[in-house]
Amino acid sequence: MSPKVVVAILNYNTRAFLEKFIPALKHTDYPNFEILVIDNASTDDSLDFLKKYHPEIRQVALNRNYGFAGGYNEGLKNIDGDYYVLLNSDVEVVPNWLNPVIQHMELELDVAASMPKILSYRDGHLFEYAGAAGGFIDRFAYPFCRGRIFDVVEKDNSQYNSIRDVFWASGAAMVVRRKIWEELKGLDADYFAHMEEIDLCWRMKNRGYRVTCVPDGKVYHVGGGTLTRENPKKTRLNFRNTLITMTKNMDAGELLWKMPVKLVLDGLAGILFLSKGQWKNTWAIVQAHFLFYSRLSYWISKRKESRTMHHSNRVGMLKGSIVWQHFIRRKNSFKEIENAIIHL
Repeated sequence: MSPKVVVAILNYNTRAFLEKFIPALKHTDYPNFEILVIDNASTDDSLDFLKKYHPEIRQVALNRNYGFAGGYNEGLKNIDGDYYVLLNSDVEVVPNWLNPVIQHMELELDVAASMPKILSYRDGHLFEYAGAAGGFIDRFAYPFCRGRIFDVVEKDNSQYNSIRDVFWASGAAMVVRRKIWEELKGLDADYFAHMEEIDLCWRMKNRGYRVTCVPDGKVYHVGGGTLTRENPKKTRLNFRNTLITMTKNMDAGELLWKMPVKLVLDGLAGILFLSKGQWKNTWAIVQAHFLFYSRLSYWISKRKESRTMHHSNRVGMLKGSIVWQHFIRRKNSFKEIENAIIHL
């Protein structure tokens, strides 16, 4: 019998996306899956809509908005299954999106998390920003993707159709082994939103597990469904959460020299926003640093749970700086920097 898969959608006032994308999801070509909608205390009629038009879909109604990380943690408590899929409400699936990923994970038992290829819903020829064909980071924890470096998104010409180990799987469509989810206590709710899936994957890798992308499965993501990319709140969360992720997951020796460099790089990012007239985003970076340093002792205390390393897996980390490669050396595609990525 096929493993039981729970496809969990976290919903917050996105009834329109549920209406649009659940019919295709119900036609998933996989024999043993259940759809679960976790509702983060929506104020729209999402749950009434589901009860009326999709009564067979299981619902977990939370009493307040726990954010992305906390919402999934609360909603998946005591939910039975072999695999959990974290699927954004603004994702359209094709019938065979799930099967290739589960088949791969059933064969590769040290893979803790995986993902399908994520393409743009608005333009299906392009990769989508939040994951593309697998997530990577550089040595200063700046994320990028196979198919997306900063804001440069590549066209999908099947150039990244191989299954490969990556550093992180996108929270827009992430398949996780339930046992490992529970072993790691899920996502870190302190993040609220953004970077939490990278932290989860890094914690998996610190225990020697692997993370992969299986492009034979594919989904289409609208993106920016709750917070748009240029939103200062998103900027603040992204920059703060990157600092938290570094603190939790890097060696102490690494942190001593990487944190000062990161401070300079974030300062340059602030200047870049300022040059575009986006002063609110510049201020958001300043706030992010204050928010991080004001609780530094707390973030350091969390290292213990993240750093129980058996044999840390750094596959998918760029040896240098993606900021240097992209902004100085003008590298715009993953292929151009692939040789500088750790493979073993």
